[in-house]
This record gives sequence, C-alpha cells and structure tokens, in this order.
Amino acid sequence: MWSDLADVGRAPAGGYRRFVWSDADLTLRNWFVQQANDRGLGVREDRAGNLWAWWGDPTAGDAVVTGSHLDSVPSGGAFDGPLGVVSGFLAVDRLLEAGTMPDRPIAVVAFSDEEGGRYGIACGGSRLLTGALAPDRALALRDDDGLTQAEALRAAGRDLASFGADPEALGAIGTFVELHVEQGRGLVDLDAPVGVASAIRGHGRWRFDLLGRPDHAGTTRLEDRDDPMLTQARLVLAAREAAQRHGAVATVGRVRVEPNAVNAIPSRVQAWVDARADDDATVRAVIADIANAVGVGADEESWTARVDFEPVLRDRLVTTLDGVPVLPTGAGHDAGILASVGIPAAMLFVRNPTGVSHAPDEFAEAADCLAGVDALTTVLRDLAWV
Repeated sequence: MWSDLADVGRAPAGGYRRFVWSDADLTLRNWFVQQANDRGLGVREDRAGNLWAWWGDPTAGDAVVTGSHLDSVPSGGAFDGPLGVVSGFLAVDRLLEAGTMPDRPIAVVAFSDEEGGRYGIACGGSRLLTGALAPDRALALRDDDGLTQAEALRAAGRDLASFGADPEALGAIGTFVELHVEQGRGLVDLDAPVGVASAIRGHGRWRFDLLGRPDHAGTTRLEDRDDPMLTQARLVLAAREAAQRHGAVATVGRVRVEPNAVNAIPSRVQAWVDARADDDATVRAVIADIANAVGVGADEESWTARVDFEPVLRDRLVTTLDGVPVLPTGAGHDAGILASVGIPAAMLFVRNPTGVSHAPDEFAEAADCLAGVDALTTVLRDLAWV
C-alpha cells in the first residue's frame, strides 16, 4: 500500500505536492475508493469532500472512525497524513480477519485539504464538515494561479450547490481516533514507538498586507522610496522577537511580492504569519506585538483554539495500550476540529526519528509504523466491540 502512494504528487525537487482537487489529489481519492472496494467497504463522499469507507451501517450512528488526510504542504513529507489512512485500512484488515462484526460501525476517513496547501486554510475539510468554515468563503478562495476553489471543484465534477456542512455525516461519528506521524522528537526522547496526544496547542494564520509605492530600482533615490520589503524585513524579526518574549513560536513562512520583479521596487507585499503557543491568549499577544511593531493590522485567515482531548478517552487509550506516553503537540489536526465541536476524539503518534515534518526528511521506521498499526487495531477493537 505504501509503495502505491510513493510516486503520487512527488515534486521534482523532493517531497510532495498533493494539493486539494489537483490531479494528484484525484489520484489519491481513486486509490482510497479502490482500497475500500477491495475490502468490501461502502464508500461515501460527504458534502465537504471528505471520503469515508464504511464497515457496517453508516446511518446507525455511534461509529468508531479512524483515518487522517492524503494532501500535503508544498514539498511536504510522505508520512504526514497518509500514514494514518494506510494504518486505518491495515487495522481494519486485521479486524476483518477475526470474522466477527463489530458492535459499532467502523469507518476509515480521508479528510480533504487538511494542510490548506492550495487555499491557505488548514483543516478545510473538517472545518467545512462541522460548519466552522462557511461554504461561500471556501468557494471564493483563490490559489496562487488565481483559480477559485469553486472553479477547481467544478473541474473535478463536484456539485457546488451541495458543498458545505454535512450534519448527517458528522452525526454518524461516535468516536474518532487519528493516527499520525509525530511532528517533533517527543517520542524519540521518551524512547517509545507510539504515544497518545494530550492536547493541541492554540494556533492560527494571519496575513499582513504591506503597501508601498512602485518605482524603478535603479533610478529612485533611497530617501525617495516607499519600499514595503523593508517593513517585511521588520515583520520577520518582530515575529521572532515576539515569540521569544512570550514563550511561543511564530513563523513567516509565505510571502507574495508584487510585481515580483528584480528591478522594481515592490508596490505590495503580503506575508503570512503562523503563531502557536500553549494557551490562546499568548498566541493573540504575539500577533498583537507583531502588528504594533510594523504598524500594520493582521487579517486572521484561520484560528484553532487550544484543544485538550477528552481525558476519559485519552486515559482509556493509554490503559488499553499498557501505559504508552502522553504528550501534547503544536501541530493542528482534523481530530482537534472534531474535538472542538464536542466529538470524543483522540490521537496516536508514531515516532519520527528525524523530528522533521512538513519537509522531505520526515520519516518513520517500518517497525514503528507497524507498531502504530498494532496500537490502532487494539484501540479499535476495544472501542467497537462492546
């Protein structure tokens, strides 16, 4: 199964470019459907574009759901997202071999556009599903080529009229357990192949629009220039300083320059700041400090408040797995979006020896991946067989 995915969306310079509604994404969706069909599972695509493979009656409710996502950030790694989907199918394989029907329906889900790599809003599929993201806003989003999501959906043969929240699909979930490669070195330091998540730190994305005056790079005197790239330089430093001051993290990871010509003073710079911290107020303080430092307001494009996973479910997983370690994460996940609307959700992490994520060096050893499948199988069996 892993080799089936190896070449889909691989970027020439390394890593993957698997953006929602792209050719690579559609190939991955077809792969998901085929995997479900091979196992005799029923397949549904909800109104938000998320794919579901069902073992049992999807209308029965109180289902035990696992899975993750198949899309990537630009030049992302192979494991972030797909590991959870592949592991979900493999866990179902092991449970099918037992020959007995679960007492609760089981589903494997592939959430759409978790990374927001094309349209800039993380966890787009789960936010749409829960109603946290309005369909009108989602449809109007434009990618770097100026193509709206509405146009991309239409090209992919989707019905725009039904695109949006799906209370029926959401209501079918009784418990959600997401397996994911760890995006850090917590399990390396703890010398453990698998862990359980305690919380997702508060995080968001903000856009700064920095305006200047276009002019010639060779004939305009320095004192006559209104160059927004100078403000952009201050913004980068301000983000770093504010994060250090508040014990948080902040990154200027994306910049768009107009007209983006070597011999022209820019007319406009757009910069995106990602900020995260243990508590929500700290994140807000970081963004406020950055805005004050550059004298420009920030436009919030996405925000996810801190999520503490349900202690009873978390502790049940830890007990079921014989006391695996518990650790928080600064990475956002669909499990956090579901938990924020009251769905019992939990996460399993698989050790990442490099500690690197959102980059080609992201990795997990085969033995640890299989340990993750073992853990997920054990958890699904505990939850679905009463």
